[in-house]
Amino acid sequence: MFDNLTTRDSLLKNITDDTNKLASLSEVHASINIPEGAGFWKKLLAFTGPGLMVAVGYIDPGNWATDIEGGSRFGYTLLTVILVSNLFAMLLQHLALKLGIASGRDLAQACRDYYSKPVSFVLWILSEIAIAATDLAEVIGSAIALNLLFGLPLTVGIIFTSLDVLLVLYFQQKGFRIIESIVGALMGIILLSFMYEMIVSQPSVSGILGGLLPKTEIITNPGMLYIAIGILGATVMPHNLYLHSSIVQTRNFKRDEEGKKMAIKFATIDSTISLGLAFFINASILILAAAAFHQNGHREVADITDAYHLLDPLLGVSMAGIFFALALLASGQSSTLTGTLAGQIVMEGFLNIRLKPWIRRLITRAIAIIPALIVTTLYGEKGMAELLVFSQVILSLQLSFAVVPLVLFTANRKIMGNFANSGGITILSWVVTLIIILLNGYLLFRTLF
Repeated sequence: MFDNLTTRDSLLKNITDDTNKLASLSEVHASINIPEGAGFWKKLLAFTGPGLMVAVGYIDPGNWATDIEGGSRFGYTLLTVILVSNLFAMLLQHLALKLGIASGRDLAQACRDYYSKPVSFVLWILSEIAIAATDLAEVIGSAIALNLLFGLPLTVGIIFTSLDVLLVLYFQQKGFRIIESIVGALMGIILLSFMYEMIVSQPSVSGILGGLLPKTEIITNPGMLYIAIGILGATVMPHNLYLHSSIVQTRNFKRDEEGKKMAIKFATIDSTISLGLAFFINASILILAAAAFHQNGHREVADITDAYHLLDPLLGVSMAGIFFALALLASGQSSTLTGTLAGQIVMEGFLNIRLKPWIRRLITRAIAIIPALIVTTLYGEKGMAELLVFSQVILSLQLSFAVVPLVLFTANRKIMGNFANSGGITILSWVVTLIIILLNGYLLFRTLF
């Protein structure tokens, strides 16, 4: 399915001087200038933004349930899984940004260029399912946060999330840098919230350091292994690979060899630092659960709502739950912005169809809202929690269909030129890909059977 690269070289003519016409997110392509002759820090600041937009996808509400359950059941032990998952993410996002910069094509466009129409169509369908699952997690997370903060019924909260369509459309018209700034601000709210949680929960420093070291029981204990795979599946998001390969092209760097080399360097720094922040937040969720629940004998907490209600009495403070819910709301809303862009990138890239943003957003949000409303009406909070977990299983299924083409493309010199992966990076990428496929396959088997 993915071995047909060399037979489609004639399509390289699409990557020519009319790149701007076919560019990913053409309305903002090369719209952010890189200062000529500037120093390291000014250039890094100019490239900062895409990494943060990708990072919020790694801390969306879908991650919260697995992190909370892992911390409450097993203490700090699964911190090493979050660390390894984040290292996987850093590698894959580096490949994604490199593809976008070196080839001038995002991952969806590259799939359309080099695969047959039937294969490309199937990949498009799978990516749309992944984006719908991501949006479902955002809807559920935001609705739960609104319920916890303001007492809104879950069904009202779900409907209320549809209003963010108007916000996304408004800010898209203001320029790409505005969207990046909003996402950065929401990321800051999440960071500050969890810094507060770390202070008031007083976690064990030795427990944290010990949890960062791998332990054989993660593999030998079936319950621990299952949650560990869930953390991995919830961390590495397929839509982020499409997103990152596109939004790095918003920078107006020279499209020659030297310019691309410079862009890859700074975009990688931006991505790595941003994913480091995502690691801190994901780790903080698990650490908070370990310190507040596991150490106090509450070892079956796996629900976001239960966690919110238990935090204040267990920690003996009055604001822990509020900051927790505020961070959840910021997580859902920041992920909404990036999910919207990913949907636009995927549809334009695979099908070359450019719908008006409001139509595209309404379709995606309707797909998420309808099942959430049905499940909430019939089963209430418990059904919502189960639907949130189910959305992560769907994402796990789709991941390999984004990772495999990405690794193939970035190793191909006809596509990447001198920026093709080295032998060592290629081997490492395939090892990571194989691990992801095997673990996600096991997660699916355990979930269904």
